[in-house]
Amino acid sequence: MRLVDHMALLTPLDWCAAGLIILSWFTIGWWIEHPGAKHPSVTVLMGERRREWMRVFVTRDPRIFDSQILASLRQGTSFFASTCLLAIGGVLALVGNTAPLQGVAAEVSEMPVPVLIWQLKLGLVVLFLTNAFLKFVWANRVFGYCAVIMASVPNDPDDPKAYPRAAQAAELNIRAAINFNRGLRSMYFALGALAWLLGGWALIAATAIVVWIVWSREFASIPRRILIEKDV
Repeated sequence: MRLVDHMALLTPLDWCAAGLIILSWFTIGWWIEHPGAKHPSVTVLMGERRREWMRVFVTRDPRIFDSQILASLRQGTSFFASTCLLAIGGVLALVGNTAPLQGVAAEVSEMPVPVLIWQLKLGLVVLFLTNAFLKFVWANRVFGYCAVIMASVPNDPDDPKAYPRAAQAAELNIRAAINFNRGLRSMYFALGALAWLLGGWALIAATAIVVWIVWSREFASIPRRILIEKDV
């Protein structure tokens, strides 16, 4: 009964706010990866550029430039994966010792908050961070697959395997990038989920801000405008 009593301290607003941020995370991710043909996202536009990259790659000699680009992409995934691990460790440490949060809460509210409630709210943050970590690790591995396929592309553009193999590399590159972007979005929502510590309304407001930031960078940013410009 004690667990049930503690869970009852979460108001309907809290549950709605938690459901909203998870639904928003899923919805904006699906929208970015499946936009309408008339309004492509930066993710979709960059996917086409990655295919063009692999087509040019077939005839480029030497190919050191391409290997350096791919290496930098893998370094980016490694950096964010390491960052997520550090963040997860920090949040889990706070889950194990919620005294600092209880001290802050005591200054703004006379009603004591059970440790379990703090842990539950921080658990949502850990959920997003863990998903981000897994996406970054998988992106790094798929970029590795892409590197192997790129290395197997014949040097002779007239070889019948050259362009099909390059197309495979392009699709692997795109899948790695998609997972990298999913990891970044999870990190954005993890930051937004921290607002739940301040209450349900704060989480709703933070969710709206995060969704706007993610949407604007994919559909209303200067990089997108540059990408949709016609080649001269």
